[in-house]
Amino acid sequence: MFARNATLALALTLATSALAEVKKGDQAADFEKKSIAGQTVKLSGLRGKVVLVDFWASWCEPCKKELPLLGKMAARLKARGIEIVTINIDDDKSNAADFLRSHGLQSQLTVIADTDKSIVGKYAPPKMPSSFVVDKSGVVRALNAGFDEGDERKIEQQLSQLADKAN
Repeated sequence: MFARNATLALALTLATSALAEVKKGDQAADFEKKSIAGQTVKLSGLRGKVVLVDFWASWCEPCKKELPLLGKMAARLKARGIEIVTINIDDDKSNAADFLRSHGLQSQLTVIADTDKSIVGKYAPPKMPSSFVVDKSGVVRALNAGFDEGDERKIEQQLSQLADKAN
């Protein structure tokens, strides 16, 4: 199952790379979709805040390590005007819901199920997981491809530095 999903994700990434790719310095591609919790999330509606847009899948081993750390980070950083929006690319959103429930993350993170691949198609993340650090004016200031132990400190530092800047 992992090999099939990994192959699908790679094929999707390669296919969408020709269509769109968000890079550091680009305006973040806008999206509007309901979260798994039922709230409408529009990226441009979060202007004035620093946003981490993180792409993940329930079958991705590094994602399984990253997401709980992002959940802890989200609670700490929200009061500083930092939002963490995670985009799940599983074909079946129940896989994401099961993962969130099993790790107690349902209320900690804003999670969008991108089952139609409309958001991932705009961003074309280079690896799973990948996160895009978006400043208060909607510009991507950093791209983090993949996740290794300790990367959460780098991500939090990127977010904090942007939150501390006056725009």
